[in-house]
Amino acid sequence: MQDWNVIVIGAGAAGLMCAIEAGKRGRKVLVLDHATKLCEKIRISGGGRCNFTNIHTTPSDFISGNKHFPKSALARYTPNDFLDLMAKHKIKYHEKTLGQLFCDNSAQEIIDMLLSECRDARVEIKNPVSVQNIRRLAPKSGPENFSLESSIGTLTCSSLVIATGGLSIPKIGATDFGHCIAKQFNIPMTPIRPGLVPLTLNQEDKDFCKTLSGISQECIASVKKQSFKENLLFTHRGLSGPAILQISSYLEPGKTLTIDLLPAQNIETELTAEENKKKSLTNVLAPFLSKRFAQEWVERKAQNRTPADLGSNKLRAIAEGIHKWSITPAGNEGYAKAEVTLGGVNTKDLSSTTMESKTRPGLFFIGEVVDVTGHLGGFNFQWAWASGHAAGQAV
Repeated sequence: MQDWNVIVIGAGAAGLMCAIEAGKRGRKVLVLDHATKLCEKIRISGGGRCNFTNIHTTPSDFISGNKHFPKSALARYTPNDFLDLMAKHKIKYHEKTLGQLFCDNSAQEIIDMLLSECRDARVEIKNPVSVQNIRRLAPKSGPENFSLESSIGTLTCSSLVIATGGLSIPKIGATDFGHCIAKQFNIPMTPIRPGLVPLTLNQEDKDFCKTLSGISQECIASVKKQSFKENLLFTHRGLSGPAILQISSYLEPGKTLTIDLLPAQNIETELTAEENKKKSLTNVLAPFLSKRFAQEWVERKAQNRTPADLGSNKLRAIAEGIHKWSITPAGNEGYAKAEVTLGGVNTKDLSSTTMESKTRPGLFFIGEVVDVTGHLGGFNFQWAWASGHAAGQAV
């Protein structure tokens, strides 16, 4: 039997950050992971350069059953704190649009940094290790709270941290382990579903989008009061791109979203302009939508006629269709293509300052397994760093 102060299950962004902070406090820390290769989600993120945070992070960039829950952890570990760690390891980075920060070179630099910090904090990492059973020990004179039966033997600890992520991207090893542990200890869960995920369409809309596969268009995608102004990407299965991934987290199954395909333009003005009356609709729209997109849109919506052939009501309807394209997706591409898992361990059962269960002392949940989901653009990594740091200060 091996005794530890802290055992962290999951050697990803949140788990390693927690282990580092606990180790720096002198705690005897063991990190377990079932994967042969650690930190795969870090490795593949941002096209291999890791969108490791967003300098504009605020609590409003997160979805949760309790919108106030992320505030404490995010306030105590900010993007600037992570940048200080990057500076310590001399990792160069750059900003892309909307405050997104990426490594100049490779995501491997982030992984190497975290593993180096773990070594300095005397954190032990073991992988691949499977955990077959976890049980809470009966109160006794010793400090151990939990016993784990694993492929490397029986392990005990006073603090157990679940940092196993969600169900997104199963090909790199995502499982429901963390959700199962929550259920085992009667810790409530909120409903889960794929988030930041491409949308699939019914056959008619799918056929239309398939003809436009590969075309990107700036738009505003909206559901109720939530909207995102970013690019939309047509695919052979439906819709993707940043605007669609963002709005997918707010789109309930079977509901309709609205897309403004020309948010910076009043296209009715162009359609009714005197100089455009005898042009084909395709040629009027092409400067704004790209010629192929304009052609397909016109053929589907109005045939390729001239504005002079159509009355003002028809032209207004065409313009409204472009600015308020309503579409009801058939579904989405599921966890295989989702970047995150929406929902998870109910925050009502967790302390917002320590991430510890209120009903199972010594049991902590951090990162994606918790019902806190960030927008696209580095926010989910910032939640991993912040929640891991919060737990690391308490375990």
